[in-house]
Amino acid sequence: MARQQALIVDDEADIRELLQITLSTMGLDCDQAGSVKEGRKLLAKGNYDLCLTDMRLPDGQGIELVKEIQTNHPKTPVAVITAYGSMESAVETLKAGAFDYVSKPVDLKALRDLVNSALRLREDRDVRERRSRHTMIGDSSPMRRLRGTIEKLARSQAPVFIHGESGTGKELAARLIHDKGPRAEQSFVAVNCGAIPADLMESEFFGHKRGSFTGAIADKPGLFQAADGGTLFLDEIAELPFPMQVKLLRAIQERAVRPVGSHEEVRVDVRILSATHHSLNERVAKGTFREDLYYRINVIELEIPPLRERPEDIPSLAEHCLKQLEQRSGRPSPGLSKEAIAALQAYTFPGNVRELENLLERASSLCEGNEIAAIDLHLNEGPREAPPPVTGKNLDEYLAELERSRITEALEETRWNKTEAAKRLGVSFRSLRYRMEKLGIE
Repeated sequence: MARQQALIVDDEADIRELLQITLSTMGLDCDQAGSVKEGRKLLAKGNYDLCLTDMRLPDGQGIELVKEIQTNHPKTPVAVITAYGSMESAVETLKAGAFDYVSKPVDLKALRDLVNSALRLREDRDVRERRSRHTMIGDSSPMRRLRGTIEKLARSQAPVFIHGESGTGKELAARLIHDKGPRAEQSFVAVNCGAIPADLMESEFFGHKRGSFTGAIADKPGLFQAADGGTLFLDEIAELPFPMQVKLLRAIQERAVRPVGSHEEVRVDVRILSATHHSLNERVAKGTFREDLYYRINVIELEIPPLRERPEDIPSLAEHCLKQLEQRSGRPSPGLSKEAIAALQAYTFPGNVRELENLLERASSLCEGNEIAAIDLHLNEGPREAPPPVTGKNLDEYLAELERSRITEALEETRWNKTEAAKRLGVSFRSLRYRMEKLGIE
């Protein structure tokens, strides 16, 4: 079997030698270049499985090679080597299409992790594509664009910020980025930042040592350690308290965490994906969200379209939801009449796909016979516009009212069974309890 090929571009001979020795022990043959010009010549001649390039070269910048490889050799992952503290430059290369970066002085374990992730990019790509395409349902133009973007994002290790209304499927998008990328066989750890009490947040994220505080009866790894080698998805990241934002920024930049009560840092190899339905720009402007953390997690932004912008996807989504209900209940689910489908497509779905799922679950339980009629959907208001802005209230107050209304509705539907209401809302019991306390729902 032919050995894989790597290209190393660096103007320092000792760095090139260190990288070549390390990659050779991993089974790669290496070509070396000391400038952008030499790198271009070798790229034109060879078919490389990986490229490592320094950020600053005698005749140009490594980002030039990154852009050229993205254009002419899109299947070749390229990583940049940056000087310590040059985080802004590293972020720029990630935006330009770099797979990842490693800082000088080069940490050999981090380098090996990076190389292994890059080489896994070509493995089983077709299998992952087939497995993933059928999870993000819909053939509308917005959904086709979204799937194409996810495919590109999966090839990178850049942090991705996922923005969209509640219920649009932000966690699903994060899982697809993970599943279609080189970390697919490793852990995907999702956490709702708004569901963790502030006094336990540092321990939950970074772990703790035995005896570090009352109740710490044993060493406990945190979420970063649990996601080591894989992906950490920070949902509702806007809910992080300000002190925790500082610690999270350091953990992301240093790629290391310090458990509570420990004097030593633990290195972690984690890809960060984050999401919220809030406007982080507004939070930054208000001073409640750190600007430096915002730019660190928002290297690439992924927008999830609301359901009202893709009504042609509703029939296939509804069919999928009903099949899932059938699998969970163990009994056949009813179908949808043409009138019911038309009613769904005319509805604006403020709660998006999650609301569609809850609506169909209720309708399938209440309908008579084996077909859901339009009347079973209880969409008495008919077609309507998206909720207008409420004058005299800022966005946070308005969204809080919408959230309070939806939670109260779910609780009333389930006769205030919190466990069942949490299921209908698509959140954990703990998250529901936290949100009820925050919103003053008793």
